[in-house]
Amino acid sequence: MVEVYEFWTIIVSLSVVKLCHWIYKWINPNSNGKLPPGSMGFPIIGETFEFMKPHDAFQLPTFLTKKLLRHGPIFRTSLFGAKVIISTDIGLNMEIAKTNHAPGTPKSLVRFFGENNLFVRSKESHKHVRNLTTQFLGSQGLRLRMIQDIDFLARKHMEVGAKSGGLDTKETTSKILIECLAKKVMGDMEPEAAEELTRCWTYFPRGWFRFSWNIPGTGVYRMLKARKQMMNLIKETVLKKRASGEEFGEFFKIIFGETEGGAETMSIENAIEYIFTFFVIANETTPGVLAATVKLINDNPKVKQELQREHAQIVRDKTEKKEADLTWEDYKSMTFTQMVINESLRITSTVPTMLRITEHEIQVSGYTIPVGWIFMGFPSVHFNPEKYEDPLAFNPWRWKGKDLSVILSRTYMPFGAGSRLCLGAEFAKLQMAIFIHHLCRYRWSMKTETTVLRRFILMFPRGSDVQISEDTEMDNSAGY
Repeated sequence: MVEVYEFWTIIVSLSVVKLCHWIYKWINPNSNGKLPPGSMGFPIIGETFEFMKPHDAFQLPTFLTKKLLRHGPIFRTSLFGAKVIISTDIGLNMEIAKTNHAPGTPKSLVRFFGENNLFVRSKESHKHVRNLTTQFLGSQGLRLRMIQDIDFLARKHMEVGAKSGGLDTKETTSKILIECLAKKVMGDMEPEAAEELTRCWTYFPRGWFRFSWNIPGTGVYRMLKARKQMMNLIKETVLKKRASGEEFGEFFKIIFGETEGGAETMSIENAIEYIFTFFVIANETTPGVLAATVKLINDNPKVKQELQREHAQIVRDKTEKKEADLTWEDYKSMTFTQMVINESLRITSTVPTMLRITEHEIQVSGYTIPVGWIFMGFPSVHFNPEKYEDPLAFNPWRWKGKDLSVILSRTYMPFGAGSRLCLGAEFAKLQMAIFIHHLCRYRWSMKTETTVLRRFILMFPRGSDVQISEDTEMDNSAGY
């Protein structure tokens, strides 16, 4: 009996020692040099829960500000079971963006988009899909392919909203985006398939950044199930079109190299992965930012009045010319609108806009950043009072006289930087400008209880409804 007791005592003791050693290794990760200051938090969980606490979308997260005060502009932590370096150092962020190309994402996101996805595979495959996307969403592509459709859909949905007395900004933007892209990408679809695809994209689970446990009932499990459903639907549509010789949408023609001077073709499987990623990312980002922008406009009457004045002038000019549709020249003439969009992007970019996996060891300020860690670069320069006077204030006039076409500088990086700079930047700004134009043709106001939070992804716990009146007659100061 004593021997059995001694045996189990040894087993338990060894287990405790092993556990303590593992916890020690977790708290003190291996490194060839001195790691940046910080804490790795609890094993596996790390500091994820604190990092993911909802916060005011128009201010830097409390997690970040606390860490900056304690550790300075570069620190280490653990999020979603991964080792992470967080930086607000603009020089380091730009350097990492230029010299590291692998996207820094948790395993749940890699699983969701597919391990063979061209966006996340090699540098060469990513360059290939960037070239394809540029053909579709570059300035020329937007001018030739997109502006008329976005204008038509925004006008249509705004008219429907006005007749019913209101609309949800985020949901409406999502519908406009999906309807526009579905036609351009897939071409004509069977009504049932189009409806199911729209439903999948519109109600897709939120909160990509999470732990990677693929267990029934978890968010990752639901995300992967939705992904499978969407992928099967897209594949079925593509194969039917190929078998029957039906016309593809313009984007698929570009992907398969069927346009004049088209790029090299890719397999159907890769094309479907690409389309899936393209749609999901587009549907998750722009609608939220636009809804937050409408909130900022609503809360600043002078901004709202100036926008109404600018868009009233555009409407008057088009009426005199007997034109109806917005043109590329109209879009480029929306100077104050562009100032509003730039300011909104600056103030809503409280999320890391630069995510990478470190591909080589990096020495900075006496610290060593090891290979294989996730690097998160926050654009805290957007809130630097030395760069932006009264940085927490929403002030579009601060952009007066500046080049409004710039989407990246050392003090402005809402779309990331380096080889993974967002290719949809101009597309996003175009959608926002056209939506604002049609909204400003009506009397409108956003509900006062609207709240904009961020839990990595923008959240609207009380919706993003605006009330719209069919009466478009504005006061004289607005120019109507």
